[in-house]
Amino acid sequence: MGFGHNNVLHQNHFRKDWQLRVRTWFDQPGRKLRRRQARKTKAAVLGVRPLNLLRPAVRAQTVKYNRKVREGRGFTLAELKEAGIGKKEAGGVGIVVDHRRRNLSEEGKAVNVERLKAYKARLIVFPRDAKKPKKGDSTGDDLTAETSRIGVPVVDTYVHEAPRKITSEEHEFSAFRTHRNERATARHDGKRRVREAKKAEEEAAKKK
Repeated sequence: MGFGHNNVLHQNHFRKDWQLRVRTWFDQPGRKLRRRQARKTKAAVLGVRPLNLLRPAVRAQTVKYNRKVREGRGFTLAELKEAGIGKKEAGGVGIVVDHRRRNLSEEGKAVNVERLKAYKARLIVFPRDAKKPKKGDSTGDDLTAETSRIGVPVVDTYVHEAPRKITSEEHEFSAFRTHRNERATARHDGKRRVREAKKAEEEAAKKK
């Protein structure tokens, strides 16, 4: 095949002995064993603790998947506050916190609060110094109780409503129009208050 126009002539090099330049990893089985031994040593040093961090139960996104319950990224600050757990304390006992997440329903919030309380009731915090336990450390019979590395499983506790006919009021209700009206009311609330205050001042001046 010839070359057209004023293009650069090809200089293809096909004799570079590529077999000598291929990267190999024959140490893969040895590294696998070494990583496993390192994990075992680290677990022995850290002591008894859950295998996985505690995460909230959330609904999957979109209408297609929102009937499924899965583990979320982290608990909200409101859920932690209601369960009586501090934000900094949560990180030390294996609870993940997500300060960006918001609670959109009371039902979902209640499920995660109960999840935190159940975890807290089963939690055993071994003190660093058995003679000088700090605030929040377990004492007495709790230290001799049987321990388990299994966390709190995600369970769908929501009670679904039984099928029924739609009422005439529900059929006539427009969620879009209601939402728009509420937005407009909130947007014009400041102007409305100023107008009412001005009107009240004018009426007071007329009475004088």
